[in-house]
Amino acid sequence: MSEEQNTEQKPKKKFGNVFYVGLLSFFGGISQDIFVPILPLYLTNVLGLSKEVVGISEGLVTAGSSLFKLVTGFLIDKFGKKKPFIFFGYFFSLVARPLLALVSMSSAVLGLRFLDGIGKGMKDSPKDALIADSTETKTRGYGFGIARSLDMLGSVVGPLLLFVLLTVLKDDPLKYQHILLITPIPLVITLLVLLYKVKETPVVTKAVVEKNATPKVMLPARFYMFLGIVLLFSIGNSSDAFLILRAQNLGVALLATPLVYALFNFVYASASIPLGSLSDRIGREKVIVLGWLAYSLAYFGFAFAQQSYQVWLLFAFYGLYYATTEGVAKAFVADMVSPEHRGKAYGIYNTSIGLIALPASFTAGYLWDIYGASTPFFFGGFISLFASVLLLGFLFWNRKTTLK
Repeated sequence: MSEEQNTEQKPKKKFGNVFYVGLLSFFGGISQDIFVPILPLYLTNVLGLSKEVVGISEGLVTAGSSLFKLVTGFLIDKFGKKKPFIFFGYFFSLVARPLLALVSMSSAVLGLRFLDGIGKGMKDSPKDALIADSTETKTRGYGFGIARSLDMLGSVVGPLLLFVLLTVLKDDPLKYQHILLITPIPLVITLLVLLYKVKETPVVTKAVVEKNATPKVMLPARFYMFLGIVLLFSIGNSSDAFLILRAQNLGVALLATPLVYALFNFVYASASIPLGSLSDRIGREKVIVLGWLAYSLAYFGFAFAQQSYQVWLLFAFYGLYYATTEGVAKAFVADMVSPEHRGKAYGIYNTSIGLIALPASFTAGYLWDIYGASTPFFFGGFISLFASVLLLGFLFWNRKTTLK
């Protein structure tokens, strides 16, 4: 077999590992989205917590994971092992989620959401690094698209299962608690897939760098510039829990809530692979700008919405925002950073966004409580437009610098 034939077969082999990493996210997404669409309703309608507490709890999931994303990112670069961190990340979520059914105090809820965030922090950077190391630059957007698509297919199945459970348990006063107790089951499958199917990628040395990476600089200046623009956008990107509360505010029934969420995730899953591939052809920044413009239009739509049917259209459109940004942005990070520093890069990237999540969600809750339900969506829409302009400027600067 010629060397050229060998090279052509490598991406096919590597995408197998990407598929199994995506399968982790598939079952993890089922576990998460069995309860996420109803959690803000459970916290406010059953436990009687305020919107600000909901904002803090959702912010803590992300902000609480930030430290562990950063630490884990450095550790995987140092030790070259990713699977142990992924294992404990899913295990902590397996413990934290069902315990929400057994507590009622706000402090306990915040503590368990924080623990779930720790689990998220421990697994996210290693999974991103596994995908980046299992793909090549010219197909990396496609690889991340596969992983994101499987992730979101799990998030389609989860809400549909939730719909079935809500239908079966509609007359049960403890329906929320019973649903929370089911969340560990998919995570057990996730751990089995991790142990028996996912392969560790080899440790990459400084001598092995890809064409578009920068081996002489740990993290190049353009990485930090891109991160700064993403953080500005994230100030207006509050928890999706507020979209669920807005849907309820506009008259969407409890039983319809998981179906709306499933529609959003279906659009996200369906568009992730083609939009990831598009970023391989026209450039990551252009696709991200399109995503942020979609976000802005969706948020302005939620601000102006008056009827419940509009929520369905807006959630579907909102799925396009995720498909154009989540996987594509992480592929772009891998393009900018040499392989031996990707753990650090993903740690810093995920941590920074996580730290912004808490003030962003608190601000959204505050604006809702003080100025009305439309205000946080106007705020997010305007911030997104401003960030899009800055990212276009970064696109032209980055192209000019690369040509030099």
